[in-house]
Amino acid sequence: MTTVIRARRAVVGERERACTVTVRDGRIASIDAYDSPLPHGAHEVVLREDEVLLPGLVDTHVHVNEPGRTEWEGFASATRAAAAGGVTTLVDMPLNSIPSTIDVPALDVKRKVADGQATVDVGFWGGAVPDNLGELESLWDAGVYGFKCFLAHSGLDEYPPLDREQMIEAMRVIAGFDGLLIVHAEDGPTLDEQDPPAGRLYDDFLHSRPPVAEARAIAQVIDGARETGCRVHILHLSDAGSLPLVAAAKAEGLPVTAETCPHYLSLFSEEILDGSTHFKCCPPIREARNREGLWRGLADGTLDCIVSDHSPCLPELKKFATGDFGQAWGGISSLQLGLPIVWSEARRRGHTLVDVCRWMASRTADLVGLADRGRIAVGNTADLCVLAPDDAFVVFPERLHHRNAVTPYAQRALAGVVRQTWLAGESVTVTLDPVQDPAPRGRLLSRKEM
Repeated sequence: MTTVIRARRAVVGERERACTVTVRDGRIASIDAYDSPLPHGAHEVVLREDEVLLPGLVDTHVHVNEPGRTEWEGFASATRAAAAGGVTTLVDMPLNSIPSTIDVPALDVKRKVADGQATVDVGFWGGAVPDNLGELESLWDAGVYGFKCFLAHSGLDEYPPLDREQMIEAMRVIAGFDGLLIVHAEDGPTLDEQDPPAGRLYDDFLHSRPPVAEARAIAQVIDGARETGCRVHILHLSDAGSLPLVAAAKAEGLPVTAETCPHYLSLFSEEILDGSTHFKCCPPIREARNREGLWRGLADGTLDCIVSDHSPCLPELKKFATGDFGQAWGGISSLQLGLPIVWSEARRRGHTLVDVCRWMASRTADLVGLADRGRIAVGNTADLCVLAPDDAFVVFPERLHHRNAVTPYAQRALAGVVRQTWLAGESVTVTLDPVQDPAPRGRLLSRKEM
């Protein structure tokens, strides 16, 4: 069936415009004037006056955790949350699942488990750890979009970090097939020099992961890119003071990109009460002035994109009973809320939905080479999102779709309500009762198919 979507407002390219989007065989067949004639036999959808048509978001930093820790999160629950938040493609991180995605058999296991469960499209990152550098090219050939490494302890002994020499070796291997290394950039030795966090004081946790740990790690990654020519991407950058390092690397022409996350752009340390471990993540949420520096980094292009770093766990692992930041799991779940969180903050600073789509759709798609999504363009997959930008809602954890109802955004009012999501031209239905919803139609993606 041909579907025609009429929108008074749509983000097309680098501007908003009124248009008609015609969808045929799961792809965008044409983009025409708003009042263009309806093709014979087409199904027509007319958006309301208060709605804006956006490209489906592409979230390249999601910890699904299945298999092995499915009680934390799984493909069924994570992809439902994604669809409810306007995310039509996600890329799953290689750790927190058991086994970690550090060789082809582990990738095969993960794909087999995900098959038939995905409400949206799902791709996969591979991992780079000290003992698997000989596996990287075979993982690349099997279809992963790149390789994640840590430069400090990951929180899981099963996923050890790389030291500087191992990182350089990994970069040389990855550069040999023009792959991509994505890096959790906190310097392990610097963290080891700090007093370990213990107890309820957020300031103690914040001081245990100082900005200099990010700056030193980012400098190492940039030096490695200069030495090897490897494409590198800095994950979840939280320290605005490190942005000049990234800007200088880009000015030098090095293949360096960087991301940040909704929690760093909306939350700030001065508001975090002691014992509030649902705010714990690594790197940590820093001060309000640091948050504003990150927004400036987005505005000037130093930061390329915004991703969720959706990292859920069982409620008991957050240690709510004691509020101990040293013992609590670090991670924030925001896959469903990313768009309204970012839009709520962006609009206050004079940014537009065009900017938000650039940061959360087109640039994330470009990062992993998904050229057929992240934009409303002829020939692209008809992955779309309908947002009511001037509507608002209050976050009630029990209405979220990720597996465990833990979020630092509970009871917050956010602007921007996602009213509809299309995957390959078909509307996605997600309700609070999964049994009542249609069968999942998401595809498992592979870099080989691009």
